[in-house]
Amino acid sequence: MSDRIVIRPERPDQPEVMDLLAELDAYLGSLYEPEANHILDVHDLLQPEIAFYVARENLPGGRAVGTAAFRRMQGEPATRGLRYGEIKRMYVDPAFRGERIGARLIAALEDGLRAEGFALALLETGSAQTEAVRLYEREGYRPRTAFGGYPDNGLSVFYEKAL
Repeated sequence: MSDRIVIRPERPDQPEVMDLLAELDAYLGSLYEPEANHILDVHDLLQPEIAFYVARENLPGGRAVGTAAFRRMQGEPATRGLRYGEIKRMYVDPAFRGERIGARLIAALEDGLRAEGFALALLETGSAQTEAVRLYEREGYRPRTAFGGYPDNGLSVFYEKAL
């Protein structure tokens, strides 16, 4: 694996990270109506139940090129009572796609979840996000039913992976 990019926990309220989140929001807004976007804003991402990661060029002052987070969730009927980590805010700058940064972000999230004793990762993404769907499936995520209060609206697709 290249050491050109490093991934580590960071705060989401840094200007360049907020720019990446705004790019993601704009992209999602181009695909779906606002009520179909289940976005955590920067305030939400600063809450204690969130672990937020940044992919960054491995240079002094290296720029942020990707983001990802997980939200610690309590068990619910849809997870047979198992606590789980919900993957959120996955994004890689288009200029850096094709370098497996998305896969590395997922691996970092999964490592963080395992370290905290979670055995299950879940996510919701949109059916129009074909690259994201391919990434999740390539990384071992399997389709599942809705969870976490998300509506089964025909736009969302739901995935899980045992950790």
